[in-house]
Amino acid sequence: MADATIQTRYAERLKRYTTALRNEKPDRVPLRPFAAEFTAVYAGYTCQEVTHDYTKAFDAVCKTVADFDWDAVVPNMVYVWTGLTQAIGLRYYGVPGVDVGPDTGFQYLEPPDDHAFMEADEYDALIEDPTRFLFTRWLPRVAAPVQAMGAPSTFENNLSFLKGGMALLSYFSAFPVQIARLKEDFGMPPAIAGILKAPLDILGDKLRGYKGLSMDLMLQPDKVRAACEALAPHLMHIALTSADPEKQFPITIWMHRGCVPFISHEHFDSIYWPTLKPIIEELWSRGYQTLFYAEGDWNAHLHRFAELPDRSIIYHADRGDIFEIHRKLGHKFCISGGVPNTLLSYGTPDEVRACCKRIIDEVACDGGYIMDASAIIQNDAKVENVRAMTDFTREYGVY
Repeated sequence: MADATIQTRYAERLKRYTTALRNEKPDRVPLRPFAAEFTAVYAGYTCQEVTHDYTKAFDAVCKTVADFDWDAVVPNMVYVWTGLTQAIGLRYYGVPGVDVGPDTGFQYLEPPDDHAFMEADEYDALIEDPTRFLFTRWLPRVAAPVQAMGAPSTFENNLSFLKGGMALLSYFSAFPVQIARLKEDFGMPPAIAGILKAPLDILGDKLRGYKGLSMDLMLQPDKVRAACEALAPHLMHIALTSADPEKQFPITIWMHRGCVPFISHEHFDSIYWPTLKPIIEELWSRGYQTLFYAEGDWNAHLHRFAELPDRSIIYHADRGDIFEIHRKLGHKFCISGGVPNTLLSYGTPDEVRACCKRIIDEVACDGGYIMDASAIIQNDAKVENVRAMTDFTREYGVY
């Protein structure tokens, strides 16, 4: 393919994708599958290989986009790299070929009930200085070689910081090269830029664990809210410094267990939403969209999300009813996803096409929709089903 043709293809895909992101109508429905371990299977690798060697993960993405006519991709959705997790001895990832089988995607490990990464009586320290707390108390608990403050230093402790810094530099310096490769060799835009998590999800995912947070919400909710408020400026900073400078691609928030039934309506309304909403509004005031990657079923909170300014978010439908989502949010925001991962894994191509047809007819009819699976596509998806989703959308989803 000539360079001029690649540049033209990139421009067409970029316009199609960003038009839909702004809840407008492009020439056809864009395709933006968040394909992770699926790319490994397609390229002939195991989960272990693409987790241990990010160059293979990058190559797998390139192999997949060369054969599928998508409109935007994540440069590497298998974001855990063993070189980094092992360099600093992280305890909260189960790595393929090390902690789990070689054909299983990496896992997130909850802290033990009696050894949470933050104790129930440590909220005041976190609230007073989140950075100091993370460095002096949290890091020695999540990184095996790191010694607690006051303990004698060790060679392994010192080396872990050196190895960790070198690994971070190696990994994150490789992403701009991968993004340029996708653009210049395949005419493929990146799907996202920047990362955000809700303050309450940080507490549950990385500090207290889900069980610990659940107890805290009942026993000391004021401390939980104060901690979320203390974390919010730091999360905003991370979102801004990792965002697309040109503001074309959205910052992504990975939404985990902040919805009913993981927490109550009361705690959503009094803690989760009041400490997240101002971040989204501030990002939008600076021209940045946020992709709400709503893992699970968040339909109970659609009326809250409708409070946000028009076009400020893109709402990704996982287990929530995408047709209800469209009825309640489609007039304000772009919607993506909705093709069940179970269908891609266990269904037939005809069933996939029927699902895509209904979504295009009922959700994408006026634009503002991006075709994708409900959740990240892993190594259990059938190639023929992903191909059916791709080909049908490209052919049927023309406006």
